[in-house]
Amino acid sequence: MNAPAKPLATHALTIEGMHCASCVGRVERALQAVPGVVQAHVNLATERATVTGTADIDALIAAIDGVGYDARIPQAVSEDNTLAERREAEATTLRRDVVIAAALTLPVFALEMGSHIIPAVHHLIMSTIGMQTSWLIQFVLTALVMAFPGIRFYTHGFPALARGAPDMNSLVAVGTMAAFLYSVVATFAPELLPPGTVNVYYEPAAVIVTLILLGRWLEARAKGRTSQAIQRLIGLQAKTARVRRDGVCLDIPVADVQPGDVIELRPGERVPVDGEVIEGESYVDESMITGEPVPVEKRAGAMVVGGTVNQTGALALRATAVGADTMLAQIIRLVESAQGAKLPIQAIVDQVTLWFVPAVITVALITFMIWFSFGPAPALTFGLVNAVAVLIIACPCAMGLATPTSIMVGTGRGAETGVLFRKGEALQLLKEARVVAFDKTGTLTEGAPKLTDLELADGFERNTVLAQIAAVEAKSEHPIGRAIVEAAHGLTLPDVTQFEGITGFGVAAQAGGARVEIGADRYMARLGLDVGIFAETAARMGDEGKTPLYAAIDGKLAAIIAVADPIKSQTPEAIRTLHHLGLKVAMVTGDNQRTADAIARQLGIDHVVAEVLPEGKLVAVRDLKAAHGRLAFVGDGINDAPALAEADVGLAIGTGTDVAIEAADVVLMSGSLRGVPNAIALSKATIRNIRQNLFWAFAYNTALIPVAAGVLWPAFGILLSPIFAAGAMALSSLFVLGNALRLRNWSAPMTLK
Repeated sequence: MNAPAKPLATHALTIEGMHCASCVGRVERALQAVPGVVQAHVNLATERATVTGTADIDALIAAIDGVGYDARIPQAVSEDNTLAERREAEATTLRRDVVIAAALTLPVFALEMGSHIIPAVHHLIMSTIGMQTSWLIQFVLTALVMAFPGIRFYTHGFPALARGAPDMNSLVAVGTMAAFLYSVVATFAPELLPPGTVNVYYEPAAVIVTLILLGRWLEARAKGRTSQAIQRLIGLQAKTARVRRDGVCLDIPVADVQPGDVIELRPGERVPVDGEVIEGESYVDESMITGEPVPVEKRAGAMVVGGTVNQTGALALRATAVGADTMLAQIIRLVESAQGAKLPIQAIVDQVTLWFVPAVITVALITFMIWFSFGPAPALTFGLVNAVAVLIIACPCAMGLATPTSIMVGTGRGAETGVLFRKGEALQLLKEARVVAFDKTGTLTEGAPKLTDLELADGFERNTVLAQIAAVEAKSEHPIGRAIVEAAHGLTLPDVTQFEGITGFGVAAQAGGARVEIGADRYMARLGLDVGIFAETAARMGDEGKTPLYAAIDGKLAAIIAVADPIKSQTPEAIRTLHHLGLKVAMVTGDNQRTADAIARQLGIDHVVAEVLPEGKLVAVRDLKAAHGRLAFVGDGINDAPALAEADVGLAIGTGTDVAIEAADVVLMSGSLRGVPNAIALSKATIRNIRQNLFWAFAYNTALIPVAAGVLWPAFGILLSPIFAAGAMALSSLFVLGNALRLRNWSAPMTLK
């Protein structure tokens, strides 16, 4: 008999040592080569690999170790702070190395470039220490840069080269080492070099190492924040619960709560687990889950969710879901899964490097062999000089600067206009967005209930009626009442007596000697009052998704009122601008369908998904991506975190929750939705700038590589000295820097009126 097939399993692995997209590709290929692996993908941002198949975990770790990276089994998110600590330590180490490298490089730069650019500096050096001593100083300082802060490039780059899979480290290692070794020969054995080719290139080697270390440090700082969203979500979990056991209330750790336990909840406390209310009445702030600002009334039979906050009353609830089964735990898993998913983007420079580095090294070897075999005497030195010229002209200074400089300038300009890019990938993905999806509450709307309508019957005065209504509502615990009281700020409220709540209808009281009754139309009908005079207003409110309330004073119908979450003033303008840019606009909300449809009609929103919980928002985002292509999601609440992470680009309102901000790729610091079209426009400008940089950096190198190899020698007797090779390399770097700095003049697009 055949042995039963081994079931498929999914393993997660933490991987250390990856630096670029080519690293990701190598790890994925190594994992896919393991027998039994069905699918493997690696995420550079989270430094995690997810592997599905029947392969043994030890075989997967061994495969990763075999291509030069360290792998281990991660611990639970709630217990594992290793990644955050390691990233913080990495950023600290890189910062120290950048400072050391810059301090050592500055004198080298001053001695070499100062001597070339400023004649007075050249004369000063020649008349004091002399050129040979200057070269010796540069040799010592550059050797220190390469041997200490820059050693990582050589310990990673050369082994990768030896494995036949060169990466960006290899390009840095080969280029800087070629410049350094040629300079060492020029310094200590100049007689080995042809006349006219004796010069040193310590300065390019030191500067390249320093600049790329700077880029690595900035990258490490950004990566260090990627796991904070999950840590903040974990922080929302209550630490203890008050549980009834054997007739006694005990405070126990939440981890020890069992399904069926009865938990007591006092006002202001966070709900420890998901459960069903069995005693008491209260309002619970569920904005963490639904995103809605109005607390929800809870009484016996109602469900409550762990992590939400009890407001006013005492409750007793029976635990229905604990630990990993709670909704908050599910949200944490959703965010982790979305953040750990494989991104479709790969860095442009790393894509080029996959074939550029081997090609350059091959050209350098061919150049040496041709000159050594067929060149004039001394063939060896001509071969070495031209091969080194090829390597120096192909040195990755401009290519390494092309992307980070544009990103630094572009994101800096964005911050000045209120758009904060937390992840560089967002710059590339945002320009490709085809649909922008918005959360409703706190994003399109203000996020807090306000008195939006107050229309009076004949014979009543606005301030008097508002003061009487607010005085009565001030005695109510209902959140809608708070909005009315806030609207009456500055008015003198009359004294209230004989307050009573009529369940299912409304409230009533004596306010300043007048009988005030507030409630829905059915309450007015019970009082024998006809609300028909407000029929048109009530219909309009219904179309706007508002629920009208009525007020009667001394037995007469006095006013119709509505409390709602008003649309932000800049929202219509932002939606029109996005439509003008050719984008579809969607709204994904936990609010009811009627209110969502009403707001969509007002704003001209193309697609509405309503009445969804966080998991439903994530599914809606996936469906919209499948239907339209690249998607940007804009939200502000904890409940938006999974959707923000799942979207190609997540944009968080800066005035929203920390978790939403940490889960997002872009933060609109001012809270203005004008930042959404502005972020898209800046994305397009920055990526266009990066492509220009890469084209020219690559064009400089590829155009001059044949010249450095000596193709002009047979016809014109022209060789590209390493001196001019370094000059061309510097020129390409200056062009890239100058082009990137043009982004400082970028201005936000004109918004439509």
